[in-house]
This record gives sequence, C-alpha cells and structure tokens, in this order.
Amino acid sequence: MSTAVRPTARPRIEGDWLLVPAPQPHRPFRLFCFPHAGGDATAYTPLARALAPAAEVWALRPPARGGRSRHPMPPDFDALVAAVTGAIAPHLDGGRFGFYGQSFGALLAYEVARALPADRRPELVVAAAAPSPAAWTERESRDLDASELLRLTGLEEVVRAEPELVDLALAGIRTDLAVSATYRYRPHAPIGSALYAVAGADDPMLGATDLTGWAAHTRGDFGHHVVPGGHLLATVDRPGPVGLLTTLLAGRQTSVPAHDTREQQW
Repeated sequence: MSTAVRPTARPRIEGDWLLVPAPQPHRPFRLFCFPHAGGDATAYTPLARALAPAAEVWALRPPARGGRSRHPMPPDFDALVAAVTGAIAPHLDGGRFGFYGQSFGALLAYEVARALPADRRPELVVAAAAPSPAAWTERESRDLDASELLRLTGLEEVVRAEPELVDLALAGIRTDLAVSATYRYRPHAPIGSALYAVAGADDPMLGATDLTGWAAHTRGDFGHHVVPGGHLLATVDRPGPVGLLTTLLAGRQTSVPAHDTREQQW
C-alpha cells in the first residue's frame, strides 16, 4: 500500500516586491521577512520551508539585485520605507501577520511597521542582528565598507569561489549601505506590536547588550534573546532561528510575559 505524497506548492511572486517561497494551502500566520544589506528574498527559502505549515513566509525582494536587477533602489531610506509599505499593505487583510528582519532588514521592518496605520500594524516584530533605531545612526557612522561587511556577515565564505557572485554581492551591499546612510532617527511614540530583539551568540558586530535599546520602541510585549549563530541567522543554507520563531508564534496564541529582557538560548 503506497502513501501519497502531497506535492509542494511552487514559489510564487506577488507583484514586484514579494516572494512566497513555500505557499501554504490555507491562510496561516503570514511572516513578512526583510533581508540584510545586500541580501535577497531567496535567503528566506530555508526558513519558509522550516516554518511551514504553521507560518507562511513572504520575503521582500529588494530592487537592484537578483530578479529585480534592473529596478532602481529608491533614493533614500524614507522613500524605501514608503515603497515597501505600499507593496505590503494590500496583503495584510484576512489573517494574522508579523515581521522578521535581520541587520539592515530589521531596521526596515520596524520602520515599515511604524509607517502602517496603527490598526494595521503587525502583531509581532522580530528584529535580528541590529541595534535599536535610536542607536542606528551612531553605529553606521563607523567606516565600514562593503568588503568588510561581506566578511563580517560570513557571506564571503559562500561566494568566494565565484568571482561574479562576489561582485554581485558587493554591489548589493554598497547599494543598501548608501540607503542606510540616509536614515535619520526621529523620536516617536512606540508602536503597540510585540517586539523581540535577537542576536547570534557569535555575532562579531553586535553584542547582547545592544538589544535592550529596542525596549523603548514598543508599548507591547518585549524580550531579547541570544541564539546560536553569527551575524546573519537566516541564509540560503541555514533556516535561522526556527525554534525561537516557532515559540514566539505559539506564544501569541496564549500569553507572553511583558518586557521580559532575560537572555535565552534556543
């Protein structure tokens, strides 16, 4: 007696800006994922497969790379936030959703959440490998070029065998660093979304103490966590903090301790 294997749905693209790497047949929790500087939506394919069927990943497809290499990057960070907000907004009706971003993507995820109307913001924002918005400008003022960032993120090991891939990776990082340099923090009321800050235990760019500043940016539940990994947690060959995300998603169904700032290993 043979057991039928249900075919896996093919990845699909929603407009220009979003990739659904592992579509689900129902409408589970929708997790919008924001790539790191120089990153692309495909970095979240392993995470999408690992979280299914409990969550469906919708990954951001930044311009000026990959399938959008001919699409220009918006001229500054505010314009990027406006473009991403406009692209995501039509997909927020009809179910629960949250945001996950790492490094540059964490800052973008938070600012997009803030740009949405208060009644349409994500119930959950997970900011990985990034200082809080208030600390971002000071951090980015350091002299950090694209080659150094490629090395510190660990991506140099992935692309070094292909010179063409190195050039493409550096071009994407330079594009995003230029946009990042235009970010200016403006004091504002904290959002109501639950917010969790995450760092890899071996991150060479961020320490656990850098995560606590995120607490001031939410009126909702807060926690900060240290997980195994380096600066980039979710990549094309690693799904990232699946255990943490699964626990947080399950916790939203019940209750999560407010302002829990204990470091945890997952």
